[in-house]
Amino acid sequence: MQTRRIGKAEVSEIGFGCMSLSHAYGDRPDRATAEAVLKGALDAGYTHFDTASLYGFGANETLVGEVLKDRYGSFHLASKCGLWITDGKRVIDGRPASLRKTLEDSLRRLQTDHIDLYYLHRLDPDTPLAETISAMAGFIAEGKIGGYGLSEVSAETVRAAHAVHPLAAVQTEYSLWTRNPEIAVLDACRDVGAAFVAFSPLARGYLTGRLTDTSVFEPKDIRLAMPRFDAEHYPKNLKLLEPYKVIAEDVGCTMGQLALAWLLAQGDHVIPIPGTGKLDHMIENARAAEVRLQPETVARVGAIINQNTVSGPRYNAANQADVGTEEFAA
Repeated sequence: MQTRRIGKAEVSEIGFGCMSLSHAYGDRPDRATAEAVLKGALDAGYTHFDTASLYGFGANETLVGEVLKDRYGSFHLASKCGLWITDGKRVIDGRPASLRKTLEDSLRRLQTDHIDLYYLHRLDPDTPLAETISAMAGFIAEGKIGGYGLSEVSAETVRAAHAVHPLAAVQTEYSLWTRNPEIAVLDACRDVGAAFVAFSPLARGYLTGRLTDTSVFEPKDIRLAMPRFDAEHYPKNLKLLEPYKVIAEDVGCTMGQLALAWLLAQGDHVIPIPGTGKLDHMIENARAAEVRLQPETVARVGAIINQNTVSGPRYNAANQADVGTEEFAA
């Protein structure tokens, strides 16, 4: 793969999202498969791996640490803090003391003394931004992290945080069916020199074309709470994949690869981080870096699936309340 920049680091233009190995979706792999996927991802050319303290409530960081600790230094490691689940409720906490505890816990689970990129998972409205960012700057000065990032924040917050301490990256959901970063955050990242890391770039499986029946979701699958996957909206969204599939066939790639190639074409600061628990899907995603789209193809794809054609909101009201990324007018 070619590389793109996060701070001073050169990383693979497609990163690997580790979440689904331990969290969120029902079809999690067994330990042997998860190990094979992580090690195989390094061999396939991924050099940016993304985890979080939230994923599996620490289990994902533990997995990454146990499997990849001997390979530290050969890839760029990212994790996140400031978001947890307590008694079934989401807790957002950006207080410096809380971030320090979470960081020390993450370092222990990851079996390292340094995390290359450390994100605030969600913005804490009850803690002044400057206090949170100053704490991150302190971790950088101590050598515990290489740089800091923010997740799901507005362009205004991007600029305000960067004014306190230079910002390395912003991570936000971005794909053909979630276009909110295009309102302002993509430009803000470019302006301040921060990478834009796109999570769920395959729309949680939708853009691969393989997810045709949502009735197979297991009870704890987070997509069950997402309106776009419900019985009202998903059949409408599936119809958008019919002309989309034709373009993928014309290009000579899979539907998932087309989605990743489209993201790579949105700017050289955009780094998608698809995740999977399947070896063949991981390799397929890596090979999306070989797909280069002509401008007219990028435009055709974007005209089929976008904020005006997709049916249903991205999140339910409760989860949307924690998101600072700008929203399109209703």
